[in-house]
Amino acid sequence: MSEKKPVIVYGASGYTGRLVCEYLREYNIPFIAAGRSGEKLNAAMKSNVAGIETADHEVVSVPHTAAALTELFKGASVVLNTVGPFARFGGEVVQACLAAKCHYTDTTGEQDWLITLEQEFGTKFANAGLLLAPGIAQMYTTGEIAAQLCLETPGLDTLDIAVFWGGSPTIASTQTILVNAAMAKAYYLEQNKYVEHQPDAGLYNLAIPGQHELALALPWGGTSHPVWFKRDPRVANVKVLGGVFNRALMLGVPQIVAAALEATKDMNPDARYAALAQTAAGVMNTMPPRENPRVNKSMDSVYASGPLGRAHCVIYGNSNYKQTGMLQAFAAAYLLQQPPKRVGFASGCQAFGHHELLGQLRSFGLVGKPVLTVHD
Repeated sequence: MSEKKPVIVYGASGYTGRLVCEYLREYNIPFIAAGRSGEKLNAAMKSNVAGIETADHEVVSVPHTAAALTELFKGASVVLNTVGPFARFGGEVVQACLAAKCHYTDTTGEQDWLITLEQEFGTKFANAGLLLAPGIAQMYTTGEIAAQLCLETPGLDTLDIAVFWGGSPTIASTQTILVNAAMAKAYYLEQNKYVEHQPDAGLYNLAIPGQHELALALPWGGTSHPVWFKRDPRVANVKVLGGVFNRALMLGVPQIVAAALEATKDMNPDARYAALAQTAAGVMNTMPPRENPRVNKSMDSVYASGPLGRAHCVIYGNSNYKQTGMLQAFAAAYLLQQPPKRVGFASGCQAFGHHELLGQLRSFGLVGKPVLTVHD
C-alpha cells in the first residue's frame, strides 16, 4: 500500500481550505495541503490552522494541470477541492481524480459546473466505483438535510428553500458570484425541467423564520439543489433563494453585479473573466475574520408541499464556513472507512446520509436540533 497521506486538500491556503484542514485534524486524518504556491500554503498552515502542530500533514505545491495533479493524487483516496470558480478551474482536478482513482468532493454551488459534472463525468466515476460529490458546503448541504427531513413524509413533491447566513463572502466566493452571474444561467426546477430564473428580477423579499423584518434574497446562481433533486423520483419542483442577514450588503450586490456585467459585456471570455476577477478583488481583497458564532449565524428553511400534505423544517446554526470545513472533513472520514451510499454523481446526503451529516454538525455544535413541523 502507498504511504502517501490518504486525503488531499486542493486550495488549502484559501479561507475554506484552511478550515477543511483544521477539521481533518479534528478527525485525526493525515492530509496533504496542496496548491500552486508553497509559500502561501506554509504561511496559511502555520498562521491560520488551529492546532496544526499536532496534525499529520505535509505541504505540496503543484502546477494546475491535469498531468501534475494526477501525479500528486496517485496513492491518495480522497481529494477535497476548494479552488473556484469551479467551472473554470475544476476540470483538471476532476480529470486527475478519475485518472488517479480518487473520490472527489468540492464546495461549489455553480449550477453549470454541477450539470457538466453529471453529464460528462457521472457515469465514468460510477463505473470506476468512485464518488463525484460537488457542493458539500453549508449553503447547500445543510439546506439539503432540512429538505430530506421534510421528504421523510411521503407525498411531498415541491421544495421551497431559503438559505441565510451572517457574514461576508470570501475573496474566492466574491469572484465566483461575479463570474457565475456573467457567464452562466441560473435555474430552478419545475415539473422536473430546468426553468431559467428571470435575470433582471432583482432582489426578492422573503419572510423567513425567526425575524419580523423581511429579508432580501437572490437566486445565487440557482444553487446545487435543483440539480441534485432532479434525479430524485419524489421531487418535481425546487426553488432556492438565499442571502445574508446584513440588509445593506444585500442591497449592494445587484448593483455591483449589474455594473460588472455592463462593463464587460463586449469582451471575449478570457478578457471578461480577467476583468471580473479584477472587479471582485476591488470588492473583497482580504480574508474575512475568523467566524464568531454569536455573529456568524445561519438559517436553513425548507417548505415542502404536495397535493395533500405539507412539512416545514428549519435548521438554525452558526459559522457557515466552519460548517463547510467540517462537512468536507467528515466526507473524507466516511470515505476512508467505507464506500459511499451512492457512487458517481451524488450530493452529500445521497452519498453519506442526511441523518449522519446532521449528527456530525450537531456533535461539533454547529447547528441546533431541526424544528420540523408536519401537516398531513
